[in-house]
Amino acid sequence: MSEHVQPAAAGQTVVVTGAGSGIGEATALLAVHAGYTVAAIGLEAPRRPAPEWTEAEQAGRLRFLACDVRSEDDVVGVFARLADADLAGVVCSAGIDAGAPTHELTLQMWNDVISTNLTGTFLTCREAIKVFRRAKRPGSIVCISSPWSFVAPRGGAAAAYASSKGGISSFVRALAVEYAGVGIRVNAVTPGATETPLMWANVTGDQIDAVRTQIEREVPVGRLAAAAEPAAAILWLLSSAAGYVTGANLTCDGGALAAGVLTV
Repeated sequence: MSEHVQPAAAGQTVVVTGAGSGIGEATALLAVHAGYTVAAIGLEAPRRPAPEWTEAEQAGRLRFLACDVRSEDDVVGVFARLADADLAGVVCSAGIDAGAPTHELTLQMWNDVISTNLTGTFLTCREAIKVFRRAKRPGSIVCISSPWSFVAPRGGAAAAYASSKGGISSFVRALAVEYAGVGIRVNAVTPGATETPLMWANVTGDQIDAVRTQIEREVPVGRLAAAAEPAAAILWLLSSAAGYVTGANLTCDGGALAAGVLTV
C-alpha cells in the first residue's frame, strides 16, 4: 500500500465501477490494501486477475458484481444488494471511447459513449446518494473526468468522449454544491495518459510505439502514468484527509494541462 494512502475505518465499504480493468481495477486493489471492503462493479471481472485480487476475494475483502452502468435496473439492483454495507465511498470509473472523427461518428457510437460515461456516472451517483441519505451519514464520491473536459486534443476524434467527460466535470460541481450540507463530498480525478487498455483502445498495434514516444516527449514528466497513480489520488479524495475538498477536479496528468500540450 502506498504510504500516502490513509487507511480506512474498519468495516467500511467502497463501490468501484469499471473495476474490470485499468484505473478502476487499480483503485479496487488499492482500496483493499487501504483496509476497505470493495464491491467491484463491471461488465466482467478482470480476465487475468492480479494475485492480490484473488487473495482479496478469498478473504471476503472484495467481491465482483456484474453490472452494466447504462442500465438503471442493473445499477439500482447492485446498490440494493449493498443495503446492509457500511458504505463510505463510491468511485465512478466505468468508461469507453468511440475514437472516430465527428463526421464519421454514428448516433449509436455517440449514445454508447454518453450512456456509459455520463449516464452511468449519473445513475451510480444517484443511487449512492440515496444510500448515504437513508443512513444519515457522510460519504465521498469520486468520478473520473479527463483533460479533454477542458481542452481539445489536436488529433481530434474526441467529440463524444470529451463531451461525456465535460459533462462529468460539470455534474461533479453541481452535486458537490447540492449535497455539501448533508456531508456528501463529490470530486473528480482528471487522469492524463495512463497505461490502461482504454489508452490504446483506438491505436493500432503498429502505432503504439510512436504514440508512446510522442506522449513521453509532450508530457512534462516524460512518461505515462501507471494506473495506480490516479488510483492513489482517488483514494485520497475518498479519505477523511480530503474532508474539506468537494467540487474539485484533481488533475493527475504529469503536467500536460499546465503545459497546454495534448495531441493524443
